[in-house]
Amino acid sequence: MSITDWPLAERPRERLLRHGPQALSDAELLAIYLRVGVRGKSAVDLARDLLKRFDGHLSRLAEASLKELASVSGIGQAKAAQLKASFELSRRALSQELAQRDTLSAPGAVRDWLRLKLADQPHEIFMALWLDAQNRLLIAEELFTGSLTQTSVYPREVVKIALAHNAAAVILAHNHPSGVAEPSRADEMLTRSLKEALAMVDVRLLDHFIVAGNQQPLSFAERGLL
Repeated sequence: MSITDWPLAERPRERLLRHGPQALSDAELLAIYLRVGVRGKSAVDLARDLLKRFDGHLSRLAEASLKELASVSGIGQAKAAQLKASFELSRRALSQELAQRDTLSAPGAVRDWLRLKLADQPHEIFMALWLDAQNRLLIAEELFTGSLTQTSVYPREVVKIALAHNAAAVILAHNHPSGVAEPSRADEMLTRSLKEALAMVDVRLLDHFIVAGNQQPLSFAERGLL
């Protein structure tokens, strides 16, 4: 049944206008963006198929490639491109917020950005958010990939990158594809080594986050591990 055949009060767009976006499910919000379904499926049905393809994880959907999105029956290249554009706009909006504000005053935005970037990645990624003297974002970049140990993440290289960006501070982050956010002993030792190396060039390590699935990213600073 097409959404236009639904009672007016049950249609996603009308419900959003009446109650706000927070009242809608993920599938309903996606359906508004998709606008139309395909033969035999409403836009909501199509949105549910899309979410199911990525195990119901919006973060995994946001990181999916154009090819992966377009492979879902009824999506195609055009809708896949629209979805990629919408997720990229979300990331850029969060990046602009971090660039305009003291990141320490916007911890939620930092966590949201990191979850969009790192949650559900199939391999470990080590990132740095380089900050200016007012703790505003200069640039966020991936530094290393693969298993993270003191032998695979080189403090000397991290220091060189910090100096190249003329950074005054940094927030580090990496993901745990296992879905377990707890820091390992190696994570703690690496963080301590990086903090000491960066301190020698007056770059402050403000925090180190571990992102694991849809959990709240774990903060080393909040755990007293810095």
